[in-house]
Amino acid sequence: MNNILNDSKKNIKEEEIITERFIDTVCKQIAENKSVRKTLPLRGRLHIDRPLPFLVVYRRPVKRIDHGTDKLVKGEASYLIASASRKIKAGVSKLVQNIIVQIASEHKAFLILEVWTKKNNQLNSNNHSGILKPSITLKISKTHFPTETVEALQKGLSSIYLLRQKINVEVLYDNSQWPEKMHSLVPNNFGKANNCYLIGIEIDPIFQNAITGDIFPLVLRKLHQGLSKALKLGVFQFSHNQTTLRPTNYQSLGRRAMVKAVWEVDQKLAEISNAYDFLLLVTPINIDQSWNKFLSSKFEKSPIFYYRPIPINPSALKTKLYGIPIEQIEDPTISNLFYEKQVELEKTLSMLRDRRTRNFFYGSMQLYGELTTELKSLALKILENTSAHRKEPIDNTYFDCNSFAQRAEEELNYYKQFFPELNSKVQIREDITGLMVSKGNLLLGKKIKIPKRRVDALLQHEIGTHIVTYVNGKSQPFQQLYAGLAGYDELQEGIAVLTEYLVGGLTSARLRLLAGRVIAASNLIDGATFIDTFRELKGKFDFAQRIAYIITARIYRGGGLTKDAVYLRGLMNILKYFSSGGELEPLLVGKISSSHVSIIKELQARKVLNPPMLRPRYLENKVALEKLSELKNGLTVLDLIKRS
Repeated sequence: MNNILNDSKKNIKEEEIITERFIDTVCKQIAENKSVRKTLPLRGRLHIDRPLPFLVVYRRPVKRIDHGTDKLVKGEASYLIASASRKIKAGVSKLVQNIIVQIASEHKAFLILEVWTKKNNQLNSNNHSGILKPSITLKISKTHFPTETVEALQKGLSSIYLLRQKINVEVLYDNSQWPEKMHSLVPNNFGKANNCYLIGIEIDPIFQNAITGDIFPLVLRKLHQGLSKALKLGVFQFSHNQTTLRPTNYQSLGRRAMVKAVWEVDQKLAEISNAYDFLLLVTPINIDQSWNKFLSSKFEKSPIFYYRPIPINPSALKTKLYGIPIEQIEDPTISNLFYEKQVELEKTLSMLRDRRTRNFFYGSMQLYGELTTELKSLALKILENTSAHRKEPIDNTYFDCNSFAQRAEEELNYYKQFFPELNSKVQIREDITGLMVSKGNLLLGKKIKIPKRRVDALLQHEIGTHIVTYVNGKSQPFQQLYAGLAGYDELQEGIAVLTEYLVGGLTSARLRLLAGRVIAASNLIDGATFIDTFRELKGKFDFAQRIAYIITARIYRGGGLTKDAVYLRGLMNILKYFSSGGELEPLLVGKISSSHVSIIKELQARKVLNPPMLRPRYLENKVALEKLSELKNGLTVLDLIKRS
C-alpha cells in the first residue's frame, strides 16, 4: 500500500514539470516535420502546426484571474500557453529554447511574440468619461529588434476596431518584452546567438468585466480576429526580412491542421442545414391553380397559397443548433464562418416557424438585407431603357419539360467526364413552377415552356453555376461549402445571371424581370398589398399579366420574401467585383458570399481547401472568355443591356 502511495506521489510530481523526455519528443517531431499538439502541466498547451520561425506565447498569471486572454493566441499555427507558476518556470524556458534551436537552425532566425493583459484596475485609470478606449502597447528591445516587423505589426493592430473605436497602438522601447514580475523566456546571450527576437504585446483587457473578470464574448471574438491577422502580417514581414522562409502571402502563415472540434461542428451544422430545404418550404405548391382563380376574379381577390408541410420542429432544431460548441474551435477564421452560418440557420428556422405571418417578412429583411437606393434606381433605369414590347428574334421553338430535361442530362454527362461520381439528377415535378436547384438536383416544373434562345443560358445558370459550385463544395473538407456559407445567395445568383450574358442568353426581357422583382420587393417593404404591386407591374411597367402575377407571387410568398431582389443586386455587385480586378476561380470553390472571397483565398493559401473539382463549361467558349475579360473594363448592368 505504501509503495502505491509513493508511486502516486511520484506520478503527480512528474505531471507538474516539463521533463527532458517531453522536450526531446517535441524536438524530434519538429525535426521530422510533424505537427505538435501537447498538453503541458497546469493547463498548458503547445501547438506547432509545422516548423515556422515564430511562436506566439501566453503565460497565465498565478495570482490574478485573466479569463479569455489564452483564446487570443489559440488558432495560430504555432503557440504556447503555459502557467507562470514557479514549478514549471525552468521547464517552460528550456522547452522554448529547444524549439528555437531546432527551428532557427533551418530558418536562420526566430521570433517570440508574447501576449499578455494589463491588470484590470490599471485599465483606463485616468479615464473619467466611462468610455473604454482600447489600446495595445508593443514592447521591443532598445537595441535588438526587427524594424519592418514592428511596423507591420503596428499597422495591422491599428486597423482593429473595438466598440466603434480604433485601437490605439503605442510602441515602447523597453528592456523587458515580457509581463511584469515574470522572467524572459530567452536569455539575452542565447537570443543573440540564435538570432531570436522578442516582441511583447500588452493589451488592455477591454474584453473583460473589470469587476467580475468575466469576458464579453463578442468583443473577445472581434479582438481575436484582428490580432490574429496582425500577428500574421508581422510574421510575414519577419520571414522575408530575417529568415530563409518565403511565404507567398501573410495568409499562408495560418494553421493547416484542423482539430477534431472543427469537423464535429461542421458536421452538426450540415446536419441541421440538410434537415430541411428552406426554399422549397416557402414556395407555394398551387401557383398555377391560384393564378386561374386570380384571373377569374379579375385581379380583385388576392390569391391564397398553400405550402408543403414543414418536416421539422423549428424550435427543437434551434435548441440543437445553439448546442453546437463553436466556441471550442481555436481558429478565428473557421469559427467566424461557423458563427455566421449558425446565425443564418437560426433566422431561416424562425422564418419557417413564422411562415404566413408578418414576422416571416421581418425575418426576410434580416436574412436578405435592405434594398439600397442604388439598387432601386438601377431597377427603374432598366425598366425605362427597355421595352416590354421589344421584338425578339423570330423563333417559335419552345422546349417543354421533357426536351429541356434531355438537354440538362446531356449537360450533366459533360461534367461526368471530369467527375464520374457526379450524382446530380434531373427531376420533373408537378409541385413547382419554373426551374430550381435543390441539394444538387435540378427540379423542373412540369408545365415549363422555355424559348430555344434561352435554353443554354438557363443550363449555365442552373447547372454551370448552382450544380457546379454544389459539387465543388462537396469536394472540399468543409460541408458548409456545399450547404452554403452564410449569405451565399446573392453571389450565387449574381454569377448565375452573369453566365447568361456570357453565353449570349441574357435578353432584355430577362433583365426587365429581375428589375421587376426589385420593384415588387420595394413595394412589399413599403406596405403595398399583393394587388397593388401586381397592378403597378402590369399597368405602370407594362408587364404581361401572367408575368406580373409570377413576380408578385414570388415576392409575397410565405408572408413576404425579398430573396428575389438578390438576383439584380448580385449581378450589379459581381460586375463591380470583376472591374476591381477580382478573379472567377475563388468563386467556384463552393457556395460562398462576396464577403468570404478573402477568407477562401486565405484557406487556399493555408492549403486547407482544395482547388475546384469542376470548371463551368462556358469557360471553353471563346466568346464567353472574351466577354469575361471585358468585364475588367468596368461594365455596368446597363452596358450589358446594350451589348445584349
